Amino acid sequence: MATFLYRLGRTAFRRRWYVALIWVAVLGAVGFGAVKAPAAPDASNSMPGIESQKAFDLMEQRFPGAKADGANARIVFVAPDGQKITAAGNKKPVDKLVDEAADGSQVAGAVSPFQANAISKDATTAYATVTFKVKADALTDADKNHLKDAIAQAKHAGLTVEVGGDALATQPAAGGAAEGIGIAIAALVLLITFGSLTAAGLPLLTALIGVGVSMAAIMALSSAFGLSSTTGTLATMLGLACGIDYAVFIVSRYREERAKGHTPQEAAGLATGTAGSAVVFAGLTVVIALAGLSVIGIPMLTKMGLAAAGAVMIGVFIALTLVPALLGFWPNAVLSRNARKRGRIKEGGQNNGGSRWARFVLRRPLPVLLLSVAGLGALAVPVMDLQLGMPGDEAKPTSTTERRAYDDLAKGFGPGFNGPLSIVVDARGATNPKAAVTTIEKKIKATDGVVSVSPARFNPAGDTAMFTAVPSTAPTDKKTQDLVKTIRNQRPATEASTHGASFEVTGTTALNIDMAQKTQNALIPYLIVVVGLAILLLMVVFRSILVPLKAAVGFLLSVLAALGSVVAVFQWGWLASLLGVETTGPIMSLMPIFLVGIVFGLAMDYEVFLVARMREAYVHGDNPRQAVESGFRHSARVVVAAALIMMAVFSGFIGASESMIKMIGFGLAIAVLFDAFIVRMAFVPAVLALLGKTAWWMPHWLDRILPKVDVEGEALTHQSTITPAPPAHNDTATPEPAHI
Repeated sequence: MATFLYRLGRTAFRRRWYVALIWVAVLGAVGFGAVKAPAAPDASNSMPGIESQKAFDLMEQRFPGAKADGANARIVFVAPDGQKITAAGNKKPVDKLVDEAADGSQVAGAVSPFQANAISKDATTAYATVTFKVKADALTDADKNHLKDAIAQAKHAGLTVEVGGDALATQPAAGGAAEGIGIAIAALVLLITFGSLTAAGLPLLTALIGVGVSMAAIMALSSAFGLSSTTGTLATMLGLACGIDYAVFIVSRYREERAKGHTPQEAAGLATGTAGSAVVFAGLTVVIALAGLSVIGIPMLTKMGLAAAGAVMIGVFIALTLVPALLGFWPNAVLSRNARKRGRIKEGGQNNGGSRWARFVLRRPLPVLLLSVAGLGALAVPVMDLQLGMPGDEAKPTSTTERRAYDDLAKGFGPGFNGPLSIVVDARGATNPKAAVTTIEKKIKATDGVVSVSPARFNPAGDTAMFTAVPSTAPTDKKTQDLVKTIRNQRPATEASTHGASFEVTGTTALNIDMAQKTQNALIPYLIVVVGLAILLLMVVFRSILVPLKAAVGFLLSVLAALGSVVAVFQWGWLASLLGVETTGPIMSLMPIFLVGIVFGLAMDYEVFLVARMREAYVHGDNPRQAVESGFRHSARVVVAAALIMMAVFSGFIGASESMIKMIGFGLAIAVLFDAFIVRMAFVPAVLALLGKTAWWMPHWLDRILPKVDVEGEALTHQSTITPAPPAHNDTATPEPAHI
């Protein structure tokens, strides 16, 4: 492989115009396809295999025209202090708002609180429900503004009016200005690392081109493969992250080869043959982690994972072709300023920060190992109290109307009112459907923890009914989860008394509980598949059994410590105020999966780039301890820079107002911190120092079975000769012979 990539890098350098034009043509072609492609379908949050989803499907089937996932707005009215909402002066603006809201072109219905008896016991609070025929993202601005104007008029009448539901909900945004600061920090890290604007800008440029190609391709294929507008979110983030990383490693190796005296073309070939080999296998580990999301069984996650895997592969191809081509345009501009000014190239030395740190760890491997494991283990302890769920309006900041509506409803009607359970009764097989539904209503109403049950609503055929049960506790409360389990556990006895009817529990609260359970059940199989395949791949790369196992253990330590930190901050509330987290609660159901998938890919990136240099030094004659030092001397600075870039980008999400986005940003940033600076910089060298030659041992029978790939570029040492490089005074390419 190293020889092939070496030739590819030299060819891309020499034929730089052709390579650049090919990528421009690819970008133009997929961009044209994206423009001409049909609109992306609505995002589908279908969760096959769970009871809540089955109930939603039954509702849509038996209640024609009633969309289970249609948008809704729950308008909450609070009377001025000392007054009641039922007073004539307050009742009039409420009725007027409901009448005006019902006139919207996309409105399915609007129910007055005085007709639906939606008034609190103390008569200070009431709510009206406005339902729509379409999803929230399909609502027109005209209908939204129509509803907003009606709400504004009610406020002018002296009422406190807040709006819950998803119809007017503010869409989650990333970090805003904070995210921009994160990207600026990433650019600054590159500039400090390389000492050259061109070297800092080249990885950003190629990563942006890769993201452009991948996003345009996703848009072009959205209609054919059912990809929604949200499918590319993960692809954008990881395409940018991995694209920068891969370009950084090749540019860094190019500068190193130039320092050894190679010509620009030869240096580009050697960089692609050596660092490029590591890029290929690092990319494959990321692809394994992302494609493995299909194990979870959630269509949305599967599509997001495969789209992101495609974006990462595009980043790999760009790193292997476009990066050496651009180096051909600016062979000297990517060198440090001192190298260009003095005409002498000196990249790194025998005694830099990386080698000094490696020697420190090599002298004290056992204390470093014990300290790193103990520290990460302590941070992972909160995972034992992990509670999964889907935070709702209660997790939003108090500056949002959704959060204020949630609080007003909880105060006026009780904490469980914000998370009612929807009961769908299939009475098609019952001899007396109405009697069967009444029996189920009474059984559920008598269950401890249920405050009230609404009257049942039948479909036109009269064989299916729906009603709601209001819990006594909040949607995210553990007692509410226990209540759902109790109702479902009592189902056989309840259904037996109906003579043919059956029921299922759904609603947002039940759906969140089911989703949390599904993802929790899938986490172990996902880990087994992803980590198992990665271990096999790393065995091929490193020709070792213990090195891949060590990589897997280190990853598990870092991801558990990161998840423990997320629990401590967002569930327990430690240091929550520093991050602007106003309300603590359960951890987002998909958070463990996201952490495992994304962090695993990035962790294996750092593992491959760092340990591949150690393996290269070992194969070329260094003893195990020298190999560790050599790997750190050449790769530590670049790995640290790559980690700082990722932390800066992910930290930008912490500036978002949405708690879930804060959680994702914090979790990813802290995971990269733990993995890059504790696991890769302390745990890894300490383990390798203690193992010595045993680290690189592999049984002969296994060595014969596994395919041979020359990741360390051993074959290149036999064919590469040092050609005197031209002075590094220019920023333009020096003509070279047209041979490879």
